[in-house]
Amino acid sequence: MTSIITKKKIIETEFIRKSIHFLIAFCPMLAAWNRPFTLIFLMAGILIYIYFETQRIRGFFIPLFSNIAAKAARPRDEGRFMLGPVTLALGAWLVLVIFPPQTAAIAIYALAFGDGFASLVGKPFGRIRPAFMSGKSVEGSAACFAAVFIAAWRVSHNMAISLTAAFTAAAAEVLPLEDFDNILTPLAVSVVISLLS
Repeated sequence: MTSIITKKKIIETEFIRKSIHFLIAFCPMLAAWNRPFTLIFLMAGILIYIYFETQRIRGFFIPLFSNIAAKAARPRDEGRFMLGPVTLALGAWLVLVIFPPQTAAIAIYALAFGDGFASLVGKPFGRIRPAFMSGKSVEGSAACFAAVFIAAWRVSHNMAISLTAAFTAAAAEVLPLEDFDNILTPLAVSVVISLLS
């Protein structure tokens, strides 16, 4: 019974975390409308989050923010600064600054949907976990690959770019980087697409 409750809590936590993750997918649309505004918006979000999270760690209650943070916290985050939202926004910000719009869009979708679906599928349904995958599952990696391939195809309509972006994102997602995969994944996908273009 305890293991069922624990598994349910893990799935609920991942659902909340990945719902936040999916929000980053709005950045390419926002950047197409106004790129400077999007970059300022992301940086302002990072700074506000750092301030709120620092206050939360010090024991201050911040309406709405503290409730969401508590529900999104994994066991490893207990009593620690939750870095995920910072690296998520920073990963999107970096590719928007460095790469052309189409490349940045694919990379951000890889960040939003690849990592998101990898967790949402891998945590509850992942059964095949080879040692070299650092605890990640084949099912989660397959979901990551599929999600990134579809997103990249919708943007590029190019099979080589879509397959390469999907493979790169799935490979990056397997690495044991914790929250830093939010930076590596979009940068790796962007670099690989740039080499193909």
